[in-house]
Amino acid sequence: MLDIKEKKGISLIFVILIISVILNIAFGISGILITQIKVLRDVGHSVISFYAADSGIENVLLVVPPVGTTTDLGNGVTFKVEVTSGGEGDCPFLSNYCIKSIGKYRETKRAIEIIY
Repeated sequence: MLDIKEKKGISLIFVILIISVILNIAFGISGILITQIKVLRDVGHSVISFYAADSGIENVLLVVPPVGTTTDLGNGVTFKVEVTSGGEGDCPFLSNYCIKSIGKYRETKRAIEIIY
């Protein structure tokens, strides 16, 4: 039979193992949550960037003939519009113009391209 003096440290080892498993689970879950929070924040930035690109398209369609421009909307949102005539570059030959607008908010960019 084993003596009690030989069994003293076994409960301490079990407690340390259980605590380390719980900490690993907690750190894993917190890492996933932090990543998801960043993704959700960037979705909002994406919507703002998309609407900035849409504003760029609308802005250029008011000018005849359309002209490329870069505009700062004053709240950290910008759009850059590129206009290509029909038959130039990737713009189809039978179209009048190809207009590409890139909206940017913080580090997020979204683009809209129209051909008419």
